[in-house]
Amino acid sequence: MHTMQNELNGTIKTLKQGGLILYPTDTVWGLGCDATNFSAVEKLYKLKNREDQKAMICLVSDFNMLNYYVEEIPEAAYSILEYATAPTTIIYDKPLRITENLIAADNTLAIRMVKEGFCADLLKRFKKPIVSTSANISGKPTPKAFQEIEDYILKGVDYVVNLERTNKSSKPSSIIKLSTNGEVKIIRK
Repeated sequence: MHTMQNELNGTIKTLKQGGLILYPTDTVWGLGCDATNFSAVEKLYKLKNREDQKAMICLVSDFNMLNYYVEEIPEAAYSILEYATAPTTIIYDKPLRITENLIAADNTLAIRMVKEGFCADLLKRFKKPIVSTSANISGKPTPKAFQEIEDYILKGVDYVVNLERTNKSSKPSSIIKLSTNGEVKIIRK
C-alpha cells in the first residue's frame, strides 16, 4: 500500500542517506536531496548534467526554518509570502548552513516555502531544507507531468515517490530576488 506515511518514511530515509528523490512539489515534479549535504547535491548536478554554477531552489517548511538558513530576511519577504496566491520562490542574500555547492556565485540562494501537500509534510518531518530542481537533464524542457519524466531520470534517483502521479500538469513558481538593500527584482513571473 502506498500510503502517505510509507512514502514519507521511504523518502526521509533516502534523504538521510544522501540519496536523490523524485517527488511531487507544490509546483512540478522535482528532483531533490538534502540541501545541507555536499555529496548529495553533487550527485544531483551529475544526474542533471549541469554545471554547479547554476543555482537550484531549496524548499523550507516555514519562517522558522527560513530564519535558520538565511542571515537576514528582508521585511518585504514577509508581505510577499503572506499575500502570494501562487507558489513563490524568493532569492535571498547570504544563506547560512547550506552546502556551498548550492550557493550562487553572488552568495544568494533561492528558497520557497511550501505550505501544503506531501512536500510540506516531508519538510516538516525532515526538518531541513530540500533541494528542488526540475526533473530533466539540463537544457531539456521541464516535464509538466509525471508521465513526461524520462527513464534516465527515473533510473537515476534512489527513490520515486508513489503519490500524486496522475495530477494535472502545473507550472514552475514565480521567482523574486530580494536583496538586503531593499532591491526587488522579478526573475520569473
